[in-house]
Amino acid sequence: METLLAYWSSKELITNGLILLHMLGALVTGLMIGYERSYHGRAAGLRTYSLVCMASTALTVVNGYPHMWYAGLSDTPGIADPTRTIQGIMTGIGFLGAGVIMKEGFSIRGLSTAASIWVTAAIGVLIGVGFYGAAIFGALCTMVVMTAARRIEHALPHQTALHLTLTYLHKQTPPAEEIHAMLARHGFVARDWSFQLEDGGRLFQYQVSLAAEREPAPLELLDTLSRTESLAGFSLTPARS
Repeated sequence: METLLAYWSSKELITNGLILLHMLGALVTGLMIGYERSYHGRAAGLRTYSLVCMASTALTVVNGYPHMWYAGLSDTPGIADPTRTIQGIMTGIGFLGAGVIMKEGFSIRGLSTAASIWVTAAIGVLIGVGFYGAAIFGALCTMVVMTAARRIEHALPHQTALHLTLTYLHKQTPPAEEIHAMLARHGFVARDWSFQLEDGGRLFQYQVSLAAEREPAPLELLDTLSRTESLAGFSLTPARS
């Protein structure tokens, strides 16, 4: 009974209270960052970010109280190594971030979400070691970058990147030069091409990565494609990362 009561001693409760406050702060911080991702319809949202931040904080802050591990009853004194813990956290988050990265044709989606999960873990570590000001600043910077950077990107000179897939009946496939000219009329330049036969050789498919240095006309391009009789199908998607 004395051993069990040691886990509820005043020193142990104070330590638990301090860890709890760290975790609570991390939970709120993770919810703030996660809301931005959830608002924009990303796969990782409130739950993912809050849990990542809170877990990173918990694993880091527990290294500050090795003398209180096991209610201070262990015959072998606890030895904490925060640097190894932090290294393990960031390595583990790398696997979680990889899970939200997906490749669709020439487009790669989820890189920004993966990066924000990684920085959320780093913010959790900052909270765990007690750098509250730096953690709050990092959280605010993360939210500003994730919300405002896209607007800044659109305001600055940039290229528009799209991925176009054209599927023709094999015997009615136009030459590449004709497709180049059609794309140029709508303000696009073909950067990368890939070709493949489908449906037992009945269909021929072009996959094209498009770029436009001036303001393109994607709706006019769609109208032109929809009126092309030899086209068996097409798709036009943003080439985002």
